[in-house]
Amino acid sequence: MSKSITARRLTAAALTVGALPAVLAVPATAADHHRAPRPNVEISDVQYNSPGRDDRSNRSLNREWVEITNNTRRTINLDGWTLRDEDGHRYTFDHYRLDGRSTVRVHTGRGRDTDTDVYQDRRNYVWDNRSDTATLRNDHGRFIDETSWGRNRHGGRH
Repeated sequence: MSKSITARRLTAAALTVGALPAVLAVPATAADHHRAPRPNVEISDVQYNSPGRDDRSNRSLNREWVEITNNTRRTINLDGWTLRDEDGHRYTFDHYRLDGRSTVRVHTGRGRDTDTDVYQDRRNYVWDNRSDTATLRNDHGRFIDETSWGRNRHGGRH
């Protein structure tokens, strides 16, 4: 009986050792396909160079915009959040809630705010066509996201 118990223990040990490489291979394979998680809220797109002539018309100003996207399923209150350029121009969201899986476009010119478009009500361009950085901060001043273009492209995702 003792030989039978020893044989079973050796067989179980061999099976365990044989299965170990297969178990270890699963996380490595999964890691190959791992993507970094998307941030909850991000600057998803920027149109910093208004198409057409830069004539400072309201139409031209509103063709300059930044898009903010909520990647979560829940609504996020953006009241007090700021969007800023390198020269210190700042837009502050006022009583605005961004629905889950939604995007809002922040236009430079004047207009009537809706669920999908808000307006800075400016009479001059904000975003530099050659190089600039758009920075988004929450209502506590904490960094949320930024994107850069031109010579200032220092780690921005766009």
